[in-house]
Amino acid sequence: MSREIVLVSRELRPLLDGERPEWPGGAATRWVAPSEELPLSERVVALIPLLSREISGAEMDRLPRLRVVANYAVGYDNVDVEAARERGVAVTNTPGVLTEATADLTWALILAAARRMREGLELATSGRWEGWKPDQLLGAGLQEKRLGILGAGRIGSAVARRAPGFGMDVLYWSRSGNAELERAVGARREEELDDILSASHVLSVHLPLTPETRGLLDAGALAAMTPGSVLVNTARGGIVETEALAGALREGPLSAAGLDVYPNEPEVPASLRELPNAFVLPHLGSATREARTGMWRIARDNVRSVLAGREPMTPVPESALPGATGD
Repeated sequence: MSREIVLVSRELRPLLDGERPEWPGGAATRWVAPSEELPLSERVVALIPLLSREISGAEMDRLPRLRVVANYAVGYDNVDVEAARERGVAVTNTPGVLTEATADLTWALILAAARRMREGLELATSGRWEGWKPDQLLGAGLQEKRLGILGAGRIGSAVARRAPGFGMDVLYWSRSGNAELERAVGARREEELDDILSASHVLSVHLPLTPETRGLLDAGALAAMTPGSVLVNTARGGIVETEALAGALREGPLSAAGLDVYPNEPEVPASLRELPNAFVLPHLGSATREARTGMWRIARDNVRSVLAGREPMTPVPESALPGATGD
């Protein structure tokens, strides 16, 4: 009988440091290139894809014995979770391990945007800097300002926990209350989106991408933000309407934005690239060796659990079904 196969994204191979993955039942590992179409095969029982690969019902139908999609990401909007459940395929993600890395990167963006670091770097490296001036590239201080958190899940809460060190008060907007966060940093929950938009000096996005959150921050929402405020997004690009954001950066009310995610990656929209007050990064939220190797171990172990007949370690929540929201 032919060996079963576990398909693994080839981009993960450098993180394994020579590890040769072993799977229950002696399944073989096959590495899949980013541009390679998934095979039509009855031997494939597991798949470890990146967020950039769409896993639709049609893709799953090419793999009739597929048992688990172990997404190498905390997000899973690239996987048709409803189609997977209809076919009896488990879907897992990699929560927790990248929380602190992404929270650190979020604060790097907050500081970079608020203190105009893109413009400062360009001036310092251009050869045109004429020396210190009292009014040169004046940014915004954070002390005694309000940090708004959209989505008080693991990452949003980790970002909020860092706020007292910068002298900031915390507001949050979430589908449910977070008593632990309220106790830890004195955070205040805002019931209405407009309330947190108008009250925040820095707004940090930590929501999943769902039908309800896609385009949530449109022109109307951005217009409601505090004049001179900063928007940071390390969640999903599709939550913020690109052209509305570009307009709010050019004409107000936003003074700056720090962005790590975009609607159609790897494309960074030209309307944002060209703006000096948009500090843009190439999706580096979890880009520490510790986080990325930890993500691999979780995805690998989820596959091992399912193939051994056990429950997956980190299944995606029921809220992944259409019509639900989450943090």
